[in-house]
Amino acid sequence: MPKSVLIVDDSASVRQVVTIALRGAGYDVIAAVDGQDALKKLTGQRIHLIISDVNMPNMDGITFVQEVKKLPAYKFTPIIMLTTESQEDKKRQAQAAGAKAWVTKPFQPPQMLAAVAKLVQP
Repeated sequence: MPKSVLIVDDSASVRQVVTIALRGAGYDVIAAVDGQDALKKLTGQRIHLIISDVNMPNMDGITFVQEVKKLPAYKFTPIIMLTTESQEDKKRQAQAAGAKAWVTKPFQPPQMLAAVAKLVQP
């Protein structure tokens, strides 16, 4: 059974690149346009990993991570922040909220897939 990954990014092109890379590596992908949309899509199904942008409209990535960690079904789901942000302060905020890794855009799909493989449990 393929592992499921939720990708949260307001950029359609980033969602597309990440989705193609993940599906090519055998993952099921659920895509959301921002934190609010992503929370609506977390309906109790098994999600093995979440990849989220930081800067998004409606609900930013750090607030999204904080909200996900309040949900019992997803409290221990690993989260990768995929963002143009490189400020240490933002990284610390994301880590404090519960993010496990930080991938900076632009990224190479193999770099992102390596981070995914480290965090998705067999």
